[in-house]
This record gives sequence, C-alpha cells and structure tokens, in this order.
Amino acid sequence: QVQLVESGGGLVQAGGSLRLSCAASGRTVSMYAMAWFRQAPGKEREFVAAVRWSGGSTYYADSVKGRFTISRDNAKNTVDLQMNSLKPEDTADYYCAASRPFYSGTSPSRYDYWGQGTQVTVSS
Repeated sequence: QVQLVESGGGLVQAGGSLRLSCAASGRTVSMYAMAWFRQAPGKEREFVAAVRWSGGSTYYADSVKGRFTISRDNAKNTVDLQMNSLKPEDTADYYCAASRPFYSGTSPSRYDYWGQGTQVTVSS
C-alpha cells in the first residue's frame, strides 16, 4: 500500500502562484507514476499532470501547459505541482495519485492510490 498526503492549497488571486506538494509513504517502490488531478464542484475529476517515478518524463493537460510544472524528488518521495498564472477556472480540489506499472496516463480509474485532496481557490 501507498499513502499520499497533499499540502499547499489555499486562496490566491488570479495571476498568482501556488505550490502543491504530495508526500508518499509505504510501498513507494511499487509506484510507476504520480499525477495530479482536480475536481471542480459539479464536474468530473480531470487530469492535470503526471510524472514517471523513474526517468522523470512529464505529461500535462493542454489547459495547464506552460503554467504548471510537475516535479518529483525520489529521495524525499515527494511530488510537487508549481502553479503559475492561475486563473479562476483552476479553482478545484486537487488530488495526488499514484499508479502501479505501467500506467502514466490521464484516466483517474487507472490510478491505484489517492490522497485526501487539497482545495485551491483562485479569485478574479
């Protein structure tokens, strides 16, 4: 089992920045990729970004490319999401997720472990 704990959410004005962090513990050697998803009220959970645990390849949703950066620290078992130029439409609960081999895609149903979520609110 893998446990994931997010931190770093909050309230920010449009154009501002936030950094989310996800700490993994437990059987982290079984992780293949880690990702961030988000879910706004009344909407489905959507993919934001992912990073392969080994090798560090990254993937982004078109809506966040150029604004968000995902990074991982294997030694600390953490994955961060740096969010710049935030927009009101980025407002959502953000979730950290981890997959087992060999998935690193955009479907939330293919991720095996989830954090409890952290709220991000961007005011206009």
